[in-house]
Amino acid sequence: MEIPSRRNVLMAGGALGAVGALSGAAPAWSWSPKGSVVGEGAGLDPKWVWDPEADALLAAVIDRGDVPRVNALLRTWTKNAQPLPDGLPADLKAFMDKARVMPAWSDPGKLTAAVDFNEKRGLYLGVLYGLASGMMSTVIPKEARAVYHSKGGADMKDRISKTAKLGYDIGSKNAYTDDGEMIVTCVKTRLVHAAVRHLLPQSPYWTASADEEIPISQADMMVTWHSLPTTVMRNLVAWKVPIPAAESTAFLHSWQVGAHMLGIKDEYIPATWDEANSQAKQVLDPILAPTPEGIKLADVLLDLGSTIDGSVLTRPVLSAFTRFLLGDRIAEWLEIKKTPFWTGLLKTAWPPFVAVREGLLPFPLAPEAYWTFDEILRKFVLLFLSEAQTISIEIPDTNRPT
Repeated sequence: MEIPSRRNVLMAGGALGAVGALSGAAPAWSWSPKGSVVGEGAGLDPKWVWDPEADALLAAVIDRGDVPRVNALLRTWTKNAQPLPDGLPADLKAFMDKARVMPAWSDPGKLTAAVDFNEKRGLYLGVLYGLASGMMSTVIPKEARAVYHSKGGADMKDRISKTAKLGYDIGSKNAYTDDGEMIVTCVKTRLVHAAVRHLLPQSPYWTASADEEIPISQADMMVTWHSLPTTVMRNLVAWKVPIPAAESTAFLHSWQVGAHMLGIKDEYIPATWDEANSQAKQVLDPILAPTPEGIKLADVLLDLGSTIDGSVLTRPVLSAFTRFLLGDRIAEWLEIKKTPFWTGLLKTAWPPFVAVREGLLPFPLAPEAYWTFDEILRKFVLLFLSEAQTISIEIPDTNRPT
């Protein structure tokens, strides 16, 4: 199959109408780069923008047969300030040296403050990254198809663990410092995305189901980004968790830097939560929908709790949390069975549970479910965050075999 160039795809976009060919349900792009972290930009529709420098490089790395050697070398590169391994191809090393540099607008003070946010909200973040964000990814059609039909889709538990590593690393005390791992994780993930852009158009299974020629556009990356920090903050606000303004801003900043390090152009990265919510209403909310691939991925996610011996994270519990966090419509899309007991308990006991945890209600008024919820949160941290520490992110050289 002949793969169209990005130039040809971009030119074709103008002829396909204002809405574009990649997402008929989404409105025409109208978010202004004035609302971005840099306050300016070309204003191009991100559905037609990818990551040209990384894409050309990884296509060459794959076509040269360098992937096994590169993966073996990169397994030893784990810390932000660690020199890149000797023996990497010169063109890849040059790109990675550039890609690992923090943006000029990053603020060390805000990144330090983000640590306070993560320490205080760590128990909430486990469930929100794992289910609110993780399960939402299964109803993001392009992401679900790309994940399912790529090499990682053949081993979803491994694939999910690698995704969880991002949440673990950005929440660590030393995320962006020399001895941290967030920069490494972002750069490796950027390489993986570029490899998938080269490989998926060669998959007859992906091309048969996809409504795009090239996966993982800048718009797609922003959709995924909003499924993480924006969705987390939406839920924390809905739960009435009191968050100091400085910590809220710091949490956003840690993810703004993460977006840049993942290869998202600065002009698409929202400067404030108001801008983030405005952009999410355009690029995330309208495109959520079920797909056969997403339903299968959700089924795997709901079984993850069984990997912890004696865990309270049973399938009914995970199903109920999914319905509670994402709503009945998405739960029905994913064919998630109703769990009346747990769903009812969450609706009635979760608000006072949060109030007790946040010191808004006296401890004696804690509901009977308090300790159960507390244990569930701790298990989420173990499952979706802590276990991600030993995961190695690998560049794929093939698609899902079947």
